[in-house]
Amino acid sequence: MTQKTHFGFKTVDEDAKAGMVHGVFTNVASKYDVMNDVMSLGVHRIWKDAMMDWLAPRKGMKLLDVAGGTGDIAFRFLKRSGGGHATVFDLTQSMLDEGRKRGEAEHMHESLEWVCGDAMALPFEDNTFDAYTISFGIRNVTRVQEAINEAYRVLIPGGQFLVLEFSSIPNPAMQWAYDRYSFNVIPKLGQLIASDRDSYQYLVESIRKFPNQEQFENMIRSGGFSLVKYRNLSLGIAALHSGWKI
Repeated sequence: MTQKTHFGFKTVDEDAKAGMVHGVFTNVASKYDVMNDVMSLGVHRIWKDAMMDWLAPRKGMKLLDVAGGTGDIAFRFLKRSGGGHATVFDLTQSMLDEGRKRGEAEHMHESLEWVCGDAMALPFEDNTFDAYTISFGIRNVTRVQEAINEAYRVLIPGGQFLVLEFSSIPNPAMQWAYDRYSFNVIPKLGQLIASDRDSYQYLVESIRKFPNQEQFENMIRSGGFSLVKYRNLSLGIAALHSGWKI
């Protein structure tokens, strides 16, 4: 019997979800960075900088940035490391193509690799990377635990797993207000800016279906990681999760 999963608030066959997610990000690729700025009022940049603060890139470090299509995390990493290497990995080729168009990509091309594939079956050998990052992407994976397990496999002993993802606000009143904004404003912005209401409706719904901070923390531990911690950002609208392969 075919296993079921969620695509936003819809129940779909697991085998179908990756194609549906691929369709979403193919549709929004050209406006993805603009929409991130508009939806978050630019705050996503602060969150990504906080991610780099926790990672503390250093010279010679090898990063795998999954769901990293437009290069935001990879470019930050390379600027801070002063001589690292970043592999940008994404399910959607059009997202990678948008990343390659950015000015940073041209200046950093010797330190960058762009790879298209599935986070649940990474095409890399065991013990390859010093760090694995995924920013606002893991909630779109069909089987999240498998992606976590793959992250553990490709990291070297002593490697860090770092996730930036939308999360849950502990204060019910503030969560209610945030929900009103998300469901009433973001799809309309998607229609206005990207001519795609449905994709942004899915993205809003996918946030609500993702495990809360404590549940996701337990999933990271189940993947074999140690020293697992999280930090709330902007009252819990987003959260940073970290684990180490010891």
